[in-house]
Amino acid sequence: MADGPDLWRLARDTGLDINSPYAYTLWARDFADTSVIARDEAGQPRGFVTGFIRPTRPDTYFLWQVGVDPGFRGRRLARRMLDHIGERIAARGLVHLEATVTPDNAASRALFESFARSRECEAVWTPLFGREHFPADGSEEHEPEDLVRIGPLGRPGTDDKHVRRHT
Repeated sequence: MADGPDLWRLARDTGLDINSPYAYTLWARDFADTSVIARDEAGQPRGFVTGFIRPTRPDTYFLWQVGVDPGFRGRRLARRMLDHIGERIAARGLVHLEATVTPDNAASRALFESFARSRECEAVWTPLFGREHFPADGSEEHEPEDLVRIGPLGRPGTDDKHVRRHT
């Protein structure tokens, strides 16, 4: 629970769609084992990944947000956190990772494509939410969100995914 305020501040400072401080504190309590926060040598929060196991698809991890402190971008921190989460969920027997990404978010798209390639699995992109699914916020409209579904997951550079698929 102590990480909740740090998650909120990082989300705010990275320009993500921000949820309430309460939501991040609750997230840190209820989804701690499916999320990660990266800290520097001084213990300062520098990045996070939040996600959960989908209740209606217990073989699927849904990645909610990835945030990296602007001063730590370009150091592959997002990818290292995603790899860490990938290891944790594959060890739990999950076979797919999902996330939503706006069409213009080239960095996130590249991150997920790279992750899929490293695990020798497929990243399938499909439209999920259109602008009509989001309330208008003043003059700004929310961008559409595409779903990426990555899997079947295995360990990087192994053929674990083939064993899981056939057993």
